[in-house]
Amino acid sequence: MLTSTNTYTYLSDPMLRSLFLPSVVTGLAIAALCSMLSVLVVLKRLAFIGQGVSHAAFGGVGLAAAMGLLAAGASGGAAVGLLQFGVIFAFCLGAALLIGYLSEKGETEADTAIGIVLVASMGFGAVLIHRARTGVAWETFLFGSITAVGWFDAIVGVGVAAAVTLTLWALRRPLIFWAFDPGVARAVGVNERAMTLVLMTLLALATVTAMKLAGVVLATAMLVLPGAIALRLSKRAGVVMTLSALASLLGVVGGIIVSFEADWPTGPAIVCVLSGLFLLAWSAKTISDRARLSMPIALPLGLLASGAGVMLVWMGVLLLMRLVRVLLPS
Repeated sequence: MLTSTNTYTYLSDPMLRSLFLPSVVTGLAIAALCSMLSVLVVLKRLAFIGQGVSHAAFGGVGLAAAMGLLAAGASGGAAVGLLQFGVIFAFCLGAALLIGYLSEKGETEADTAIGIVLVASMGFGAVLIHRARTGVAWETFLFGSITAVGWFDAIVGVGVAAAVTLTLWALRRPLIFWAFDPGVARAVGVNERAMTLVLMTLLALATVTAMKLAGVVLATAMLVLPGAIALRLSKRAGVVMTLSALASLLGVVGGIIVSFEADWPTGPAIVCVLSGLFLLAWSAKTISDRARLSMPIALPLGLLASGAGVMLVWMGVLLLMRLVRVLLPS
């Protein structure tokens, strides 16, 4: 049942706040962590890198299991948890760098390199987990839930977000040149290999962190959709970065509110809100280009068009469900 006070109740009641506030902090940390990287991912056509690296983490989990860290994680406390994270991050970093190396040579396309590393890592991890026989459900480590995090996880997320943001700020000029205009970057002496190494390292760190805290689907969405939304609305570097951060923030806050009010799973709710924002951006840009309207005028029209599109799709789904029930009665 929908109410208008769920969000306020969850975050103001002392007992409920202790359960839900870490999820909110973690969501905001993931938004900050992924928003700037998302632009670089979309520009460099690495949209599936998050998916590839997150599934390559299966190999890291297998390595942690072989080292005895997976079984010890339940009782080893924060130190063992951080050691687990370090082993899996190191494995994912190796996978990301291998993807970058294979695709950089030009003999293997990026999507092919991602597929090769993904399946090889998963096979390697499956063998190690089978031999370790820990009895620990590895999927709980890989496919986390943002509503199940505690304050320790939230602090880790904030720390990683701060580290990634500071690194991006320190290297903002060469990274932006390299991402937006590779020709100019080469002309001014930007080291492309070093930029690739930095991006792959940050992507591995962001992917493993977001995946552990929020699950694979949300981690992938946060690394793709904010940048895609921003680049649909502008091509200016500063504006794109700002729009990506705003889209990421709106997606997380809006998704959390929807999940609280409508009792939806939080991760999928955030993905749905981000997808809706992309539909709005796509509609507004299309209307602006075809009707030659300014973006402030095109945005409300895009909102109407995207809303109408969502309603038509929803009505079609309902009609299809009713048709199936008529044709296949229980």
